[in-house]
Amino acid sequence: MMRAGCNLLAIMFVLVFGFVLFYTGTDGFRSFTAESARVSKLMEEKPAFPNVMLEDSKGREYSISEFKGKYVLISFMYTSCTTVCVDLEWNMSQVFQQIPDKYKGEEIDFLSISFDPKRDTPDILDKYRVHFSSDGEIWRMARIPNQQELDTLLKEFGVIVIPDEYGNFAHNSAFYLVDKKGTLIEVMDYKNVDGAIKKIVSTIEKEGEE
Repeated sequence: MMRAGCNLLAIMFVLVFGFVLFYTGTDGFRSFTAESARVSKLMEEKPAFPNVMLEDSKGREYSISEFKGKYVLISFMYTSCTTVCVDLEWNMSQVFQQIPDKYKGEEIDFLSISFDPKRDTPDILDKYRVHFSSDGEIWRMARIPNQQELDTLLKEFGVIVIPDEYGNFAHNSAFYLVDKKGTLIEVMDYKNVDGAIKKIVSTIEKEGEE
């Protein structure tokens, strides 16, 4: 009888401990994965795009203020990636092509940022953008040469980048929508192109109605 009681207590302890871990890890049951918890946190905090210096495929240098007065759809990638980044940028190109022309360059710009600045020079970025039909103006591809500034941006936007010994990176991927003041307002599933387009268009149109 005593052994049965001890076993019951042990089982209860494991269940309670597991419950606490699950509650904490899912941000109070609102999220069921670390990634969705991270996105939920970003949507609550809505961080501002930090003051970093971008260098694009044409060698031009500027801060996020270059896009002031426009929404910006952002992706994070590196050109040596042969897996998820290819899908990410292909889907970015689909959004770029399908957004109504009246909004492109007027209400919204597109920006793909490399987190491999040593290898992704302007020349490399220029070749990469051509592959995905980026025009280099409304949709720019850029790097942040200063590693400290890059790390700050990645941290603020919840982008996880883990290098391996072969020069590759494990990383999460999404579309990040920044408003006209440089504040992150949406993190969208990059696999859902139609959903991203609808969200962007509705955001632009809603602002026009206000």
